[in-house]
Amino acid sequence: MNLTAIFIVGIVCWAIVELVNGGGKRKLNKKTDVDNDALRQEVRALKERVEILERIVTDEKYDLKRQFDNLNKDNAA
Repeated sequence: MNLTAIFIVGIVCWAIVELVNGGGKRKLNKKTDVDNDALRQEVRALKERVEILERIVTDEKYDLKRQFDNLNKDNAA
């Protein structure tokens, strides 16, 4: 085999490997992007829920209601 034939076979093999690996990466990236978007939405929703729960727990009315509940439990016992 001459050097030109080896060079051509090498280029063809490299091109095939790049096509196979490149196509898989594109599919993986699309799937990863979809997964990342779903996770970002879930994190946003969880942050909103935490903010709401923080407002409820730090609200004075919530603390007062909890104190009344504790007094009722003490009186019932």
